[in-house]
Amino acid sequence: MSAPRAVQKTRMKPIFTINDTAKLVVMLLLLPLAGLAAADVSKPNILFIFADDWGWGDLGCHGHPYVKTPNIDRLAAEGTDFTRFTVASGVCSPSRAAVMTGQFPARHRIDGHFAWPKDNAKRNMPDWLSPQASALPRFLKQSGYATAHFGKWHLANNMIPDSPLPSAYGYDEYGAFNCAGEQMPVHDDALNTIAFIEKCQRDRKPFFINLWIHEPHTPFHVIPKYQWLFRDLAEEDNIYAAVLAHADDRIGQVLDALDRLKITDNTLVIFSSDNGPARAAPGTKLNMQYDSATGVGFGIAASKGITGGRKGYKASLFEGGICVPFIARWPGKIAAAKVDDVSMISAVDLLPTFCEIAGAKLPASYQLDGLSQVAALMGKGRAKREKALFWQMGAAWPARKHAPEHWVTHAVIDQEWKLLTNEMSGHVELYDIVADPYEKVNLATTRPETVAKLTEQLTRWKSTLPPKPDADCLSADRSK
Repeated sequence: MSAPRAVQKTRMKPIFTINDTAKLVVMLLLLPLAGLAAADVSKPNILFIFADDWGWGDLGCHGHPYVKTPNIDRLAAEGTDFTRFTVASGVCSPSRAAVMTGQFPARHRIDGHFAWPKDNAKRNMPDWLSPQASALPRFLKQSGYATAHFGKWHLANNMIPDSPLPSAYGYDEYGAFNCAGEQMPVHDDALNTIAFIEKCQRDRKPFFINLWIHEPHTPFHVIPKYQWLFRDLAEEDNIYAAVLAHADDRIGQVLDALDRLKITDNTLVIFSSDNGPARAAPGTKLNMQYDSATGVGFGIAASKGITGGRKGYKASLFEGGICVPFIARWPGKIAAAKVDDVSMISAVDLLPTFCEIAGAKLPASYQLDGLSQVAALMGKGRAKREKALFWQMGAAWPARKHAPEHWVTHAVIDQEWKLLTNEMSGHVELYDIVADPYEKVNLATTRPETVAKLTEQLTRWKSTLPPKPDADCLSADRSK
């Protein structure tokens, strides 16, 4: 559906008059309910803004030469900018699955983006994330939160009409695209988010909202007034700057709504991205592109995202593909105007972190790959993780000339070490990711014992993964 659903409220009309004694009894009976409402509204709200292909360097506060992002920069000025955050994949769908489940996406056989069922079958992938998977919105809903999702979905696809709707995963309301059913207009994300926030305020309910914006994924849906702001740039740079400025504007509208409703201090806001920036192959001409979920816009030649010096781009497991912006603001709880270049936070950590903040209980039997990072958000992060991180995705080998950092199929980070391997593990690279976050010095030949240890660790992890997707995550269209 494309807009928040209206919730009907029924007002009871009095049919008799009660005396003062009866009024007192009613008041005493309602006191526990009043206390419950107060407890609910005291819980912090959570707004998770997840961009699509937004590179680490594509922010004004990160030094971009021409992109202007005053509203996201405001979040950084009023919160903490974490420079070592990584997502769980170099592409969209698995990265989003990790946020939803707190698990490595390979546990669900989600190694790439959801496409046509035939293409998913070729890659031994399901056609959607299982709605039976333990999901973040469901945990928060059970803890008393109103939950909503507005923007990109891509935990299935609009090309898979029998896939579950976002409501199957624990959202009270949603408006989405790249999902089954009606596609929400791309730029309606902020309007729907603000309407839901206002509704939650009226209902005295804490909220959890995914605001998963389209930008700067292709097609680029450009608004002329934003292009005018960058009229001195070359066309492709103009398009890229314009769509990011428009996205930043919409984020600003939501932040202004929090201020207007006087709930800024009780709302955790996080801005991040699902993976690093996309880049066209050399010589790609600028053209128009049609997407069945979002419509017509400019194609990938206008993808001008930068990584702040990190190796690789989207679809790479080097840091340029997985190290993305992560800015957290929670006035009075998270330090303002601080840059944290130490804490090793992962996307699989978001579920346990949000649940701890919300007071939501996780089942003891749940296989959680992440860990709560509340301490890191509060300024007590660590340079070395307590739990290892693993990645798996498809990649070409040997590396293509125009994409030399896009050959990695598996990666693992344990303590300060990051190991990357190709599909057959015939080529490995090793980096001290704490001392060398830009992956400049390959230590594989000088640290053979570390390579052997991490390779064994990676092999054990791979042995725990399912050989094929669950049968309940396959579209009927696979048989056509």
